[in-house]
Amino acid sequence: MDDRRAAILAEIPRLRRYARALLRDRDSADDLVQDCLERALARMDNWRTGDNPRRWLFTIMHHLFVDQTRKTKRRAEVVMLTLDDSEALSSPAEQADSVASREIMDALQTLSPERRAALVIVGIEGFSYAEAATMLGIPAGTLMSRVARGREELRGLLDDVARRSAIRVVER
Repeated sequence: MDDRRAAILAEIPRLRRYARALLRDRDSADDLVQDCLERALARMDNWRTGDNPRRWLFTIMHHLFVDQTRKTKRRAEVVMLTLDDSEALSSPAEQADSVASREIMDALQTLSPERRAALVIVGIEGFSYAEAATMLGIPAGTLMSRVARGREELRGLLDDVARRSAIRVVER
């Protein structure tokens, strides 16, 4: 296996994490990763040897995600999220971190795809604003605005979740 293919394969865990954050559905996320890898391997000549393929792969994945979102909107399809076996069975949380993580993921899914993508790329994947703006094909100022508004919206959603949880505890 040549070095370029090995470098691309090493990025699969990060691609899966990003796809899961965007789609929240394991099967759809795996499909998105597969589409991304197929496109990357078919167009490997577009990647400059010596560069880390991470930014290039994330750009490909983001464009595929946007294309899928547009197709869904055009067709006016209702997308049903199916629960994995592990998600379908509810059990009391054993750790507060687990509950907090679930609440954050649920709140993240309510954000618009543009804000969610900006937050995940900058906040979770650790790309700089300049790199993320290039990957998403938007001006840096637009990216910073999406991140700031997404963070503010996320804070508001999480405050609402905390208030609702407190009300449930009081009512019991």
